[in-house]
Amino acid sequence: MTNYLDLSIKEINNKLKNKEIKVIDLVLECFNRIEENKEYNAFITLNKDEALKVAKELENVEVDNLLFGIPIVIKDNIITKDLKTTCASKILSNFIPCYDATVIEKIKEKHMIIVGKANMDEFAMGSTNETSYYGPVLNSYDKTRVSGGSSGGSAVAVGRGIAPFALGSDTGGSIRQPSAFNNIVGLKPTYGRVSRYGLVAFASSLDQIGPMSRNVYENALLL
Repeated sequence: MTNYLDLSIKEINNKLKNKEIKVIDLVLECFNRIEENKEYNAFITLNKDEALKVAKELENVEVDNLLFGIPIVIKDNIITKDLKTTCASKILSNFIPCYDATVIEKIKEKHMIIVGKANMDEFAMGSTNETSYYGPVLNSYDKTRVSGGSSGGSAVAVGRGIAPFALGSDTGGSIRQPSAFNNIVGLKPTYGRVSRYGLVAFASSLDQIGPMSRNVYENALLL
């Protein structure tokens, strides 16, 4: 079992540049960790086949930025083309979007790997991640406690070391609170700093998409 995902982003980047590892090594390790942490219920939809396909394609692409090939988890209220987006609701249990949110386009431009869509409070309305149609997300440190919401799945994915990065959304604390509950760094950007095109709205004038990460440097990098 490898532990490449425990390295810093700079260390992973150097290994990719020096061809010590391949992107597919990171992706396979990420999905192993997803399997090992299934009881936390952090994910609604996995993107394994597409993630492996993209990882394979990147073997012939030059490593040109620090985020290249890094696995990332996306909160399930952010629109992803051809990848189910449910907002943790039964109503959207079969909704497959035909376009990408702006943030997803930017992630793909950097050749990051989307590994799955994170569990959340239904339609982002909640602060404990207990209102999801797909069941609650359990806290990274104590499974008897809540993970915080509404971006609980994203926070737990980073908190458990499944992926170095996740995207969440914050209206009244939905990134900041679960980040605090799971001992990671989460940021609600200034309104307008990050496009919310493709974010399923809760309260349009307050919603923001923001980065969730292991430390402040990597949070700034993703922002």
